[in-house]
Amino acid sequence: MNAASRPQASSPIPLSCSAIDSHGTCGAAVPPHAELSLCLRHHLAAYDWVARDVGVTDVLPSPCMACGSRLGVRYPSGWLCGVCEWKVGELPDGVVASTRLDVVYYLRAGDRIKIGTSANPRARLAQLSFDEVLAFERGTRVLEQRRHRQFAEHRIGVGEWFDVNDDLLAHIDGLRHGADDPWNDYSLWVSEHLAAHG
Repeated sequence: MNAASRPQASSPIPLSCSAIDSHGTCGAAVPPHAELSLCLRHHLAAYDWVARDVGVTDVLPSPCMACGSRLGVRYPSGWLCGVCEWKVGELPDGVVASTRLDVVYYLRAGDRIKIGTSANPRARLAQLSFDEVLAFERGTRVLEQRRHRQFAEHRIGVGEWFDVNDDLLAHIDGLRHGADDPWNDYSLWVSEHLAAHG
């Protein structure tokens, strides 16, 4: 093996900060295992400088008024919701509560699945007893009735409950697009609706 093909050892990080400002080179101690030759103060300054453009993911100071998420991205100019990207505090009071967005919902309770519809699923589902929200699908009672006919052979009585079956589970899986939480879809639809209709 010749010298040109041999792996080169990485050069060690200097022990003193190499940041240069109006007073010259900083020279403060570099933290152990640092990947840059910067002291802690200059590491933090570099972090703040980068965070201006890319933001910092954190818990919102209060739930997002558009979708209810607690995940946010903090910029020097303010917070954005990490789910729907509404600027925190931008919506006037009452806009979200008065937003009508019809959805068909799919709930599991034991070995049964309920297919229902609501313009306010958070309030409606709070009235029901179930084990899990499986999926949401944008649509009104017309779509709900179409789904009832589509899975009619598995319907329990004349209500909105159906036996668990492969066709219905495949339909629900298609609605979820591999997402873990159906409420994320709903939150996105609400924010899109608000953006389109103000």
